Amino acid sequence: MSSPDPRPEKMRLRAELLARRESLPAGYLAAAGESIRQQVLSSPRYLRAESLFVYLHVPGEPPTDRILRRAFEDGKKVYVPKCLGREMLAVRIQASTPLFPGAFGIPEPREYTETAPAQDLDLILVPCVSAAPDGRRLGHGAGYYDRFLSGHAENAVCLCFRRMLCPDIPMEETDIRLPAVISEIF
Repeated sequence: MSSPDPRPEKMRLRAELLARRESLPAGYLAAAGESIRQQVLSSPRYLRAESLFVYLHVPGEPPTDRILRRAFEDGKKVYVPKCLGREMLAVRIQASTPLFPGAFGIPEPREYTETAPAQDLDLILVPCVSAAPDGRRLGHGAGYYDRFLSGHAENAVCLCFRRMLCPDIPMEETDIRLPAVISEIF
C-alpha cells in the first residue's frame, strides 16, 4: 500500500505558514534576522568557505544583504540564484553587479559569465517558508532548490526564523533534507 500524497498537506501548511509570516512583528524580524546573520558569519562553515551561494531575500525571509556585503569584504567568491525555466543556476556576482527583478520578482543579475554546480560551493544558504529542526524544508513549491541541491546538499544551510519552524513537514521523494537549520538565538 502506498503512502498518501503529501502535496495537499504541504499546500495547506504553506498557506497557513505564509499567513503566520505576514503577522510577524517588524521588530521581531529585525532582531531575529540580525541574530541569524551573526550566527552565519561566525560559523566555522562560513569562516572556512572560499565560495558562498547566497539567496537574495524577499520580505519575510531572513535577510541576506549584510551577509553578502561581508562575503565581498572577506574576499569570498559570491554566487546567487538565477532561474532559467525550471533550472536554477548559481551565478557569480561582484559587489558592483546590478540586480533586477527576475523569476518571481526575486533580484538576480541579467548578465553573468561564471556559474558553479552545488558540489563546488563551500556554503549554500537556502531560504524557506518553514523548516523542521531536523532539516526538512518547506519552500514555495517550485522545487528549484531541491533540483539544484539533489545529491549535493552537504554544504547547504537553511535560514529560518524560529517562529516559522514547524516540527512536522511532510516530504515528497524529490524533497531534499538539509544538514543544518539556523534560527535566531536570543
